[in-house]
Amino acid sequence: MSERPERIFVAGHRGLVGSAIVRRLTESGRHELLLRDRRELDLRDAAQVDAFFATERPDVVFLAAAKVGGIVANATYGWDFLYENLLIETGILGAALRAGTRRVVFLGSSCIYPKLAPQPIREEHLLTGPLEPTNEPYAIAKIAGIKLVEMANRQHGRQWISLMPTNLYGPGDNFDLETSHVLPAMLRKFHDAAMARRAGEPAEVTLWGSGTVRREFLHVDDLARAAVHCMATDMTGLYNVGYGEDTTIRDLAALVADVVGYDGPVQWDTSRPDGTPRKLLDSRKFMATGWAPRISLRDGLASTYQWYVDHTRAGAVV
Repeated sequence: MSERPERIFVAGHRGLVGSAIVRRLTESGRHELLLRDRRELDLRDAAQVDAFFATERPDVVFLAAAKVGGIVANATYGWDFLYENLLIETGILGAALRAGTRRVVFLGSSCIYPKLAPQPIREEHLLTGPLEPTNEPYAIAKIAGIKLVEMANRQHGRQWISLMPTNLYGPGDNFDLETSHVLPAMLRKFHDAAMARRAGEPAEVTLWGSGTVRREFLHVDDLARAAVHCMATDMTGLYNVGYGEDTTIRDLAALVADVVGYDGPVQWDTSRPDGTPRKLLDSRKFMATGWAPRISLRDGLASTYQWYVDHTRAGAVV
């Protein structure tokens, strides 16, 4: 008799990261995917989460669910980002511990590291300095999740792992200008301006800050490969997952403009915050396990922009 397929719960399967993990799992083998949307399972409700785990008994959990957003959203809704993410993490990790879940892959964020951490940032730089104030509530929640994973391993003998990706982008991203991160917001701004100019209307693009800060970007499908890669290993602890190179926001803007086909003026609003001066992850520890990114920034931007255009035409993105 053949062994039953592993039961895998992807928490947050409709989000940017979760949907990419589902795509990868669907491609990579025979699994029984446990997927629940918000109407079926409120991940902020510990009682609902406990009941789900007690009934379904997942072997593997990818914890990709989170309340996320950019600088404006974090500054405006700090309570929500801290409180709701703590509810999600404590509920799922606690239920996984009680249900005896073999493997948890906790997805965090590079914003966990100090604002002025040495570059490139290594895993041991966690908790060595003050955080970037503009996303501190979200970062604190993610640090709590990392420590819960660490304590589950130490106290209860689990083999769980935390992956800290750099800035992510790709199909399924949030393109809302009020709540999105820098890259999808930039794609949206350049697209809207390009469409206006092609219609004969005057338009320009205004971007926040000086454009001199440096950021690293990883396509979400590369992160999904990294997350699924962890399933077959006994790795535990904290690992950075990045592209290995960074770029200035000005250079990113030029690349986005080229991909979109925008040839108009770009203004920089220096009254707006830049955020952390530089954020480049040292991902050598994780790359030593056999993973490496495959999707270049230009290719990733082009495919992401095509996804956005296709879904805008279909009415799925506004």
